[in-house]
Amino acid sequence: MAFHSSFKLYTSADTFTLQPINADSSTASENVIIQRSTGNVQLNSPASAAPSDDEVLTIYGVIGFIRLLAGEYMVVITERSKVGQIGTKDIYRVKDYKVLPLSRNTLALTEAQVGEEASYLSLLHSHLQSGKFNFSYDYELTHSLQRQAELKGNTQPIWERADERFFWNRRLQSKFIDHTTKNKDQDLSRFILPIVNGFAEIKTAEINKKPFSFAVISRRSRHRAGTRYFSRGVDADGNVSNFNETEQILIADAGIDGAASVLPGGKIFLAHVQTRGSIPIYWTQINNIKYTPKLQIFNNPETENSFRAHFETQKKFYGPQLVINLVNNKGYEKPMADAFTKNISILNDKDIKYLHFDFHHECSKMRWHRVTLILDYFQSELHAQGYFKAVFGKDGVEKVTLKQTSVVRSNCMDCLDRTNVVQSVVSRWVLNRQLRDIGILGADERFELFDDFEFQFRNVWADNADVISCAYSGTGALKTDFTRTGNRTKAGAMQDLQNSIVRYVKNNFLDGARQDAYDLFLRYDVDPSGSYPLVDNRPLQIKALPVVLLVGAAMLAGSIILPENSLSTAVILFASFWLAIITYVFKFLVANGIQYVNWPKLVPLPYVKA
Repeated sequence: MAFHSSFKLYTSADTFTLQPINADSSTASENVIIQRSTGNVQLNSPASAAPSDDEVLTIYGVIGFIRLLAGEYMVVITERSKVGQIGTKDIYRVKDYKVLPLSRNTLALTEAQVGEEASYLSLLHSHLQSGKFNFSYDYELTHSLQRQAELKGNTQPIWERADERFFWNRRLQSKFIDHTTKNKDQDLSRFILPIVNGFAEIKTAEINKKPFSFAVISRRSRHRAGTRYFSRGVDADGNVSNFNETEQILIADAGIDGAASVLPGGKIFLAHVQTRGSIPIYWTQINNIKYTPKLQIFNNPETENSFRAHFETQKKFYGPQLVINLVNNKGYEKPMADAFTKNISILNDKDIKYLHFDFHHECSKMRWHRVTLILDYFQSELHAQGYFKAVFGKDGVEKVTLKQTSVVRSNCMDCLDRTNVVQSVVSRWVLNRQLRDIGILGADERFELFDDFEFQFRNVWADNADVISCAYSGTGALKTDFTRTGNRTKAGAMQDLQNSIVRYVKNNFLDGARQDAYDLFLRYDVDPSGSYPLVDNRPLQIKALPVVLLVGAAMLAGSIILPENSLSTAVILFASFWLAIITYVFKFLVANGIQYVNWPKLVPLPYVKA
């Protein structure tokens, strides 16, 4: 059952009506009518007449519905951009959206509630504007190619067989889903569009005069999702923070490897999947204004069960695990290294092969080529792991010839910067094997010798790193100069310094609201009769000091950059004044750290109290 790809949204005082555009003859007038006063949904029969209302908007999908103080809002896609094609299936990204109130009557709200409603809407908009939301009408984007092949013959609607971990708008689609499941003659499946939060990039390339497509897709889990310091570790169900599944896809014409007789005009698809996620124990880092937050590992009696649950889930989806722990074996991170190693030992699972690779030690002094020691360690396992390979026709999978039998699970502290480097190195090794497999590369060739594709590969993986990092830390990834160029550079180190400073500011002073935006979209139910949670009860001076610090930094930077004569007495005095202010405020903030942090307010943090 295909999705409707575009609609006319007719708006009247009483209803919203969704009418598909360019639908097939059997569903050409399959309208959905939403009563604005009650929120009730009704699927019209194909014979229903088209509405004739005064407001008409073209939309490209319904993200879902969210209830705030004034009632429900419908979130719709008003603009999309095409990422590319996987085979013949179009992949899109949400480019713009609208949040439309079902009820236009806000008179029932008090003056205070009007302001509160605006705050909730601001959080919703910030989440929708900051995320990278991808979707497709006929490609199952929540699933890897291998899972799609395993689902062949499954006749459930796409939303119902979607991988619920990556169905980002699953909660917002509950109105349409509930209506469909409770009313068998009211099937809204063509209107329930799964959205994936993550990365998608598709490139066309050529090596040895043989064309192919190359794609990287990352899917961010909606479970335990959040920001860097406000979402760490594992929960009781084994879900970990910042869990992402990344799939690298290679598509070439069938016959390029001599398989033309299998399916003339078909395509060969090859894919490889890796995962990343927070260390699956109970731990946190408590923001306290200091650059390195306070690390706490909790002696939770449920740690062993949660740790086991995480890896049982991993094995269920991906098979045996090749676990790469990249945290330091000395200093601040050592307790995390020890805790992970201890719990791996307790689990004693023959399907888990574990490597603690102290990235900063092994690759110190710019010796980044030593990352390949990981490939040496897992050489036999990676060869046995293989990758997915199948011939696809116009109707999907025709013949699967290889399957990936295990997965690499990587982590560092944040599962960002070091993890990105290692994942790109593993994917490079796999891609060279795949290109040789289908005859694009010769037996002794490597794609690194072909500059155009090498450039594409590096930049796609660096872009993937930045998108995953922005969602969690608020900035692009560190160390992407190595991913983009193959070398660690001074310019890259300066960029890392800039990103680190921005992360520090965002993580301490801004991420509370960003975490609230995640929670509002994914898990928090607004209670009109309850107390308003977004109140900042800190004294004015506490709220003002971080602003003073930021203003002071801006003034100091301006005094250095802007004046023609930066060494004049007036400029030196001005800069000295603001430097003194910054120094005093910063020392005061550090001394009284935790109360100055911008903490989330909607959902209590599981391990700490603000």
